[in-house]
Amino acid sequence: MTRDDARALDFTDPFAAWRDRFALPGDVVYLDGNSLGPLPRAVPARLADVAERQWGTRLIRSWNEGWIDAPQRLGARIAPLIGAVADAVIVGDTTSTHLFKAIVAALRHDPSRRTVVSEAGNFPTDLHVAEGAVACVPGARLHVVERAALADALDDDTALLLLTHVHYKTAERFDLAAWTARAHAAGALILWDFSHSVGAVALDVTAADVDLAVGCTYKYLNGGPGAPAFLYVAPRLQDALANPVSGWMGHAEPFAFQDAYRPAAGMTRWLVGTPPILGMASLDAALDLWAGVDMAALAAKSAALFAILAEAGADAGLACVSPTDPERRGSHISFRHADAYALTQALIARGVIGDFRDPDILRLGLTPLYLSHEDVWRAGEQLREVVATGAWRDPAFAQRLAVT
Repeated sequence: MTRDDARALDFTDPFAAWRDRFALPGDVVYLDGNSLGPLPRAVPARLADVAERQWGTRLIRSWNEGWIDAPQRLGARIAPLIGAVADAVIVGDTTSTHLFKAIVAALRHDPSRRTVVSEAGNFPTDLHVAEGAVACVPGARLHVVERAALADALDDDTALLLLTHVHYKTAERFDLAAWTARAHAAGALILWDFSHSVGAVALDVTAADVDLAVGCTYKYLNGGPGAPAFLYVAPRLQDALANPVSGWMGHAEPFAFQDAYRPAAGMTRWLVGTPPILGMASLDAALDLWAGVDMAALAAKSAALFAILAEAGADAGLACVSPTDPERRGSHISFRHADAYALTQALIARGVIGDFRDPDILRLGLTPLYLSHEDVWRAGEQLREVVATGAWRDPAFAQRLAVT
């Protein structure tokens, strides 16, 4: 792959116009959108309107002018990105909170089943939250096994299979429909974490008959740091499952101020507290970017970007730990290196921003909406040079920061 080859691909890029919709610094190649998406240009004006007019002028009246239904409205906007019907997704709380609610609800659904099965090496917060959730249900337990042993771990005591669709380190992707079917064949529910999937790969929870799913919105959806997360509950389960965090926004009549809790119908029952309006406004503006996005074309560009960096990594002598088959991975590429942290910092110093995952993974996000093929080619050139020259050996690059 030459620079001219990359420019030729950019000439026919169906997403070339999207780049100007992001406020990207001109001196960096941003390969960390799988961790924090960049700022969409439309967001500052939207936030200013919420702060200055809706909050500053309309004050509390804004709750009746669009604020109170923001969780349902944004859920309906995310629904097409995961293949859901509009009223099966709600936005609010964090991914961790949604995980807790869904795990406890699944355990309480069938008291004869007591086990949550998950994968060793899953994203840590998923396992941490699962530990806390099972501790809240008498007799429940968390059973964590290696990926190769997951199928055998499903039995007649399994209440829930908890999986992250795209692995946060390697980008390895589970087959959504096949693993959902495996869980159902064992009589269990399945809960998917789509945090590294939504906006990166095509998803269809309806066709796969998925029970539950959660996901963050600050990665590929570009909702901003700490943007509210989403929860999907299959329509057939919405009134059969109970939200264990019975907050007032999930009440059937929150402003009736009744002492006893009575859950709302449908997805509204999964709300807990007051919606974070500033975060929701940022996400709302960011979701405008997805109008007209063809996920098949997005996947094709992701594969082309992957090929450019895979070639560069191979030239540098790095071991790629991500699947080579695009149908088996998400939209990032990871390399193993004994001093991956220092290598990551050396690249950042040269304007190529990726991230490090302990103990030895350099992770580079491939976000087709705003990355050009030439961007990624330039990043590959820097990767080759940093490894070849040993620039990463500078002691300054070994000093660990709080966020890696």
